[in-house]
Amino acid sequence: MISFAWYAAAAALEIAGCFAFWAWMRGGHSPLWALPGVAALIGFALLLTRSEAAFAGRAYAAYGGVYIAASVAWLWLVERQPPDRWDLVGLAVCLAGAAIILAPRAG
Repeated sequence: MISFAWYAAAAALEIAGCFAFWAWMRGGHSPLWALPGVAALIGFALLLTRSEAAFAGRAYAAYGGVYIAASVAWLWLVERQPPDRWDLVGLAVCLAGAAIILAPRAG
């Protein structure tokens, strides 16, 4: 469960950082938006290393499900576009996959 908290915080920073670049490059905002974007992406990378997963690849794979959940939440809360049923079905599948990847292993 601790990994989930780290992943949730990392996802918030990653989405915020990527959105800052989106706002600059696609939204017509000032290039200065890149500065907090870079800071957020550095924070994301640092938080992602806090996962209890023994291997980086497994941590990144499990994080993918949390990132998708955060992206759907961003879609709904920030962009004011409610997720449709396919967004929610896809999210459920991804979270199930993340849980399987992070499951304890014998030996």
